[in-house]
Amino acid sequence: MKKKLNCILLVDDDEPTNFLHEMVISDFDCTEKIVSVQDGNEALEYLKSSHKDKPDLIFLDINMPGMNGWEFLEAYQHLEEKQKVSVVVMMLTTSLNPDDEIKAKKYDLIHGYKKKPLTEEILKEIIHTYFPDKL
Repeated sequence: MKKKLNCILLVDDDEPTNFLHEMVISDFDCTEKIVSVQDGNEALEYLKSSHKDKPDLIFLDINMPGMNGWEFLEAYQHLEEKQKVSVVVMMLTTSLNPDDEIKAKKYDLIHGYKKKPLTEEILKEIIHTYFPDKL
């Protein structure tokens, strides 16, 4: 029996996309819990809360109303240390702007930049690369 991730956090304002990504993650059976939030503000609130289910992996969209992905990354850096988690952050976006991928590489917190939709192949690659003990 493989060991699963504790939690995967989806940060995306598009509910059908979150639903699809939840299905892919559930089918791959790699996490105990999936949490979906609609923007960066909700993601920060989740991280600040006393949930025991801190995410191991965050899929972060760029373009969202409220607080977008870039604003989330800036605000994350100012969280209290106890609210920060040891986490892998993957940008998951439909952005066709090459500047976004270049900008993403400037953030130490971002581990990768992937195009939507999330597929089992992408998820397997991420798990294999960043959580090899989970396969």
